[in-house]
Parts: sequence; structure tokens; C-alpha cells
Amino acid sequence: MKTSNEFTNKKILVLGLGKSGYAAAKLTKSMGADITVNDRSDLSANDHARDLKSAGIHVVGGGHPLELLDGIDLMIKNPGIPYTNPMVQRAIELNIPIVTEVEIAGLLSDAQFIGITGSNGKTTTTMLIGEMMKGSKYEPIVAGNIGTALTSVVQKATEEDVIVAELSSFQLLGTRKFHPHTAVVLNIFDHHLDYHGTVKNYAEAKARITTNQTAEDALVYNADSERVVAYIAEKSKARKVPFSLKTKVEDGAYVSESVIYFKNEPIMKVDEMGLPGEHNLMNALAAVAVAGVYGVPKQHMADVLRSFKGARHRLEYVDVVQGRTVYNDSKATNIIATTKALHAFPGKEIVLLAGGLDRGNTFDALIPELKKAPIKAVLLFGQTQKKLLDACEKASIPVIREVENVEAAVPEAFALSKPGDVILLSPACASWDQYKSFEQRGDIFIAEVNKFR
Repeated sequence: MKTSNEFTNKKILVLGLGKSGYAAAKLTKSMGADITVNDRSDLSANDHARDLKSAGIHVVGGGHPLELLDGIDLMIKNPGIPYTNPMVQRAIELNIPIVTEVEIAGLLSDAQFIGITGSNGKTTTTMLIGEMMKGSKYEPIVAGNIGTALTSVVQKATEEDVIVAELSSFQLLGTRKFHPHTAVVLNIFDHHLDYHGTVKNYAEAKARITTNQTAEDALVYNADSERVVAYIAEKSKARKVPFSLKTKVEDGAYVSESVIYFKNEPIMKVDEMGLPGEHNLMNALAAVAVAGVYGVPKQHMADVLRSFKGARHRLEYVDVVQGRTVYNDSKATNIIATTKALHAFPGKEIVLLAGGLDRGNTFDALIPELKKAPIKAVLLFGQTQKKLLDACEKASIPVIREVENVEAAVPEAFALSKPGDVILLSPACASWDQYKSFEQRGDIFIAEVNKFR
């Protein structure tokens, strides 16, 4: 890790005690900063809060007292806290710089960064790149929005490592000097507009991944996305490395006659991939393009794509049980993600399990996708049960049943399916009406499926 006096004797307020806040507080404290950590939650029983207090860090929970900003030189903000938060608004009024831990990690890291962002596919692509980079001269460290705080990994990363970082728009919005050697932009959909306000603002937050890149760096980008091209690629100073399903991009990764290529050299046949679906093929092309930038052998790229079965809960292959192929796509918490899953199994009939938290939206956009997909039955649960029932009826799904929860849906799915079918949990909704998280929902689904072995 680089030595720096940037934080020595600086008064820093860490807003939000999550994984990143905890790691950032510990790191900047070790570099001589005067740290205060603030979280709106009651921290009296929080282990991280206790540890920080024992290290001499001032910790304040249960609200956001504005007086904590007195004399503050820098705010390190939890990415999920919106800029409309009163504490953040006051910091803006006082001209206090506001960053996320990505900025801190970037300033201190000896290892170069591969940064991955996009509306969908970030985690899968990040994991694929991490696996492929094991065939390069660098040792990959996978971190960021995928679950491990960047300010914790930079402390051990060396020049012989490369940090493969999944980065959200929330994280990138809090960067100023962050400079990845390779930036990856997968797609831009109408996501997180409650946070960013407009698609333009959202895209500009994503674009920060390449703001500080130079011609010596690489931007791997989706040439099929008009938004990615217009908002990001056309404005970047980095060397452009495109990937595309539609066009033969000779300076990047593409598909021609069902074969994956990088710079006109064949990598493998598409049907040899371990992950199903066109969206995963796009993720694979992005990973191949990055691996190509680093000179990873083509055979290693192909081996990874053949063996990789997906991130947990993201169109995760579970197993073949009683002849049914089972997939856990609990991370599909919106219509776009479920749409991609529905079209991932050409030639197979699907029994779909869906439903969850009602966020006030309709499912009208899902109706045409339900009509096109080879669905033989749908099992519905959760708060959105009636809304999804209406959408399924309009899509003329042959069998629609309402059940209490995922646990009740699994035996129904086996009863309604036959060998050769796909049983797919892809809820199109968040999980919090019935489960603590999408991970818990997916784990329960797998546990119930295992009872039929």
C-alpha cells in the first residue's frame, strides 16, 4: 500500500457504518486521521462500532447530528446514502469534499484496478474476469460492490496483483481521482432513477469510471448499447476495446457463426459455455475483451467459460433433479432481470416461480415477454401475487397458481413439470416482504429442491 500523508491530522466523518465504512475508518485512522463515524442506526450492540471505539474512533449512532460536521475536512459516505440526506446536504453547503471508499482505495493502492460497472451483469462479469486473470501475470483480488470492501484489500495488494472491482453508480459518484487501468461498462438501463433523478445523471455517474483514464488505459465497452457509446465511450480518452453480439468488432470481442472471437482469433463455440442466456454471452464477451487486453491465453479463457456456472443466486445452475433442470435466479429483483432469464433456455419448457415485495410498479412490461417465453406454468407468491396474476392472465399462461411462499411453490413446480423441463426461480421482485434477503430466498429454494433428490 502506498504511504501517504493525505489523511494525517485530517478530520474525517465516515457516514454509514457498513462494511465499507468500517474498513475506511480503520484504514484512515491508521494513517493519522481524526475519525468520527456516524450512523442513523442504534450502534449500542454493533460489534464493528465496539471495535472502532476501542481503536479510539468517535462513534455516534441513532441519528445524524449536524454539529458533527463542525471542522470536518472530508466526508467518506456510504454509497447507498442519497445526496438528499440532511447530513450530506449540509456537507455540500459547507463545501466539504464527499467521497466513497473507492476514492480512498484508489489513492492508496499499489495494485492497478480493473473496474466493472453497468446496470446488469456486474457480478457475473467481475467473477469471470477474476477467474480469467488467474491466467495472466497478475494475481487477481476480487472486491468492491461484490461484497469485500476495497479499503480492506488495498492494504495487502501489491504491484504483482490486480484488483478486479465491481463498482456501482453510487460508488462511482463519490470518486474524483479514481483511475482504473482497465474500465468495463456493460450496459445502461433505467435503474436507480430515484437516487440519480435522470438517466443522464445515472449515466454520468457510471462515466466516472473512465474520467481519469488516458490513452495508456483501456475502456472495454458494449458497442451494442447506444447509451454506453454516447454517454461514455465517445467521451473517453482511453484506448477503446469494444464487445458486441451484433457487429464484428475486429479490435474487440464478438460472436460470428456461433463462435466467440477476440481480435479475429477464435476462442470457443458459444454452446460450450457453462452459463445459459444471451445476457451471459454479453458478460462473457466483456470478460474475454479484458482478458485479451492482459494477454491471457485463449485456452484459459475458454476453460473458464466452460467451467464457470455463475454467481450465487444469479441464474445459478442448481442441478438436474428428477430430470428437471433447476436454476436459482433469486437476484432477479426486477422485470429486466427476469426477462433475460425467461429467454435463456431455448427449446425448453419453463415452470416459473415469481413474486415478492410490492414497490408500486405494474408488470405490464413483463406481459409480452411472458407471451414469447416457453412457459407451461407460473407459481406466484408474495405481495405482488395479484399484480403478477393479472399479467400472467393477460399473457395467456396455461397454468397459474397462487401459493404462500417459495417453500410451497417448489413441490408444485415438480408436480407441474416433467423430465426435460426447467424449474426457474426468477421473482422479478425484491424479497423483503417474506425473506431477509434475496440470498435467503434463494437458499430456501435450493433447500426445498434438494428434498426431491
